[in-house]
Amino acid sequence: MKRISAVFFCALCATLTAGARAAISDADAAKLTAKYNCQACHTEDKKLVGPAFKDVAKKFAGDSSAASQLQNAIKNGSTGVWGPMPMPPNNVPPADLNALVEWILALK
Repeated sequence: MKRISAVFFCALCATLTAGARAAISDADAAKLTAKYNCQACHTEDKKLVGPAFKDVAKKFAGDSSAASQLQNAIKNGSTGVWGPMPMPPNNVPPADLNALVEWILALK
């Protein structure tokens, strides 16, 4: 029984720490935004064609579904959220998509 409790506790701790890990670095985020051409429409702190990443972070602050909403918008595109200009769908692999969304939501 102690062994099962210890395994459960370790699994719980691993899950909690994974959720609490820090966002990727700004340098890594810059590489990903360049790789997937995000910077053609977005910058970190100024509106370009689309909203600034910091504005996205502000809009979704405190929203528990923010990560899934942003992942969906990046993967499938969106229309009308930030004005008339549509965001096209983007083919970003899940690991990079998660990292980008994590970084965006961590911006202050």
